[in-house]
Amino acid sequence: MDIATALHSALAEKVGRKSYDLWFGPQTRLELHDGTVAIYASNNFFLDWIRRRFRRSIESACEETFRRPMTLEFHLDPLPGPTPAAGAASPSPAMSSPCPAPAAETANTASPADMVAPADTAPTTNALSAADTVSPTGGTWHTEAVSSTDGTSRTSAAGAAPGDASRPRRTFHRLESFVVGPTNRLAYAAAEQMLRRPGEVSPLVIYGPTGLGKTHLLEGIWTAARRSSRSATAIYLSAEQFVTGFLQALRGGGGMPNFRRKYRDVDLLLIDDLQFFSGKHQTQIELLYTIDSLERQRRQLVFASDRAPSELGDLGPELIARLQSGLTCRIEQPDCETRRRIVAQMAERLGLTIGEEVVQWIASRLTRHARELSGALCKLQAVHRAWGKPITVAMAEEALADMIRDGSRVVRLPDIEKAVCETLGLAAASLHSGGKSKSVSHPRMLAMWLARKYTRSALTEIGHYFGHRSHSTVISAQRRVDQWLSAGAPVALADRTWQLDDAIRQVERRLQAG
Repeated sequence: MDIATALHSALAEKVGRKSYDLWFGPQTRLELHDGTVAIYASNNFFLDWIRRRFRRSIESACEETFRRPMTLEFHLDPLPGPTPAAGAASPSPAMSSPCPAPAAETANTASPADMVAPADTAPTTNALSAADTVSPTGGTWHTEAVSSTDGTSRTSAAGAAPGDASRPRRTFHRLESFVVGPTNRLAYAAAEQMLRRPGEVSPLVIYGPTGLGKTHLLEGIWTAARRSSRSATAIYLSAEQFVTGFLQALRGGGGMPNFRRKYRDVDLLLIDDLQFFSGKHQTQIELLYTIDSLERQRRQLVFASDRAPSELGDLGPELIARLQSGLTCRIEQPDCETRRRIVAQMAERLGLTIGEEVVQWIASRLTRHARELSGALCKLQAVHRAWGKPITVAMAEEALADMIRDGSRVVRLPDIEKAVCETLGLAAASLHSGGKSKSVSHPRMLAMWLARKYTRSALTEIGHYFGHRSHSTVISAQRRVDQWLSAGAPVALADRTWQLDDAIRQVERRLQAG
């Protein structure tokens, strides 16, 4: 076997016969020069795909064949056939023709028709292909996910060619468009730090209720990565796609080695909706080994979940311990100012002209998450186009009446009392008592503070409800709690010491749950 045929055989073994026939057939040729292997493809699509998908396989095949690293060059073939360009060194015939089938197929790379968009696009039956990615246009990472170099992603359509212009496209979020506020600042700072020094703090786990920007952050990290250098790889996918790909790999011959290579040979792995792994024992074991493999190589992992790792008991203690070994950042409901900025940004993106008073009105009425705000603006846009009415506060009140009514849960003083007592482990009547010990007075002050935040009750009504206190006692309680929050020091509540923001967060969760 001559050296050219040996290279083709090694390459076919690396990528699998099916992929080799598809991508390295007559439309692609290889030329061997002194220390260089030049790859010529018949069109830009093939050239880009081979460079981005098979570079490492080609490099590995070259090292195996020539016993030394070779420089790779990728060129668009100026000729219609496999004949080399004028003046180029004439390759061996075997260099531009397929080799005999290898003894065993070791890989099965997806064809262009299998490509789908990542994570939050419509579900597909080919989750393995969903994570295949395209290289960046320049910067510190080289990434993989089906998207174009302008940041848009392609979704597959039955019978459509990969380059079909009629296919739907969506734009991945960027970090620059993430609206930063007090409730998400830590998560955003962690994302920026991770991009500057990948692998230093891993895994990074971002968690919080739905609609608060977790997917936006992960997509932003992925987008920032793909705009940097070509020397590294990154994959972004949902937990559902990982599970489906794992099951497909188990069913397919030789699928597991390929699956493991795919996810354990990357520099940045981002997985959304971590809670989807709950109850899937075999996939959890595979994820655990994937994390261990990447951690040993000091690669970067990023996860998103609707709950903290400690609350995902179905994942098992070993996996939870791995997730807790890095940095965990909670994203909470945005405050009014952050919501106002989100509304203004969304309106600008939709091309809506709305006044500041309308922006403020929407931000103050819809308080749960950004998706709710997005839905409100889409409805205003539809009403504006249908009726030609200018977008005013009066028009917004009429158009969004159902959303405001459905989205607003009325919080009453008994609700706050119940939530505080259940969170702190107090007896139901404790906050009505006249006790002045810190174990009771501090929780009562917290309840008064929450009553001022969540209800429209008068000061006298709040004071009377919580132990027949005066309105001045309520004002004093509010100031005291504000001081505790500013100081950031632990506070004695009931029978234990709490970080006050953690106690408030848990009470608020109970209020939201009803």
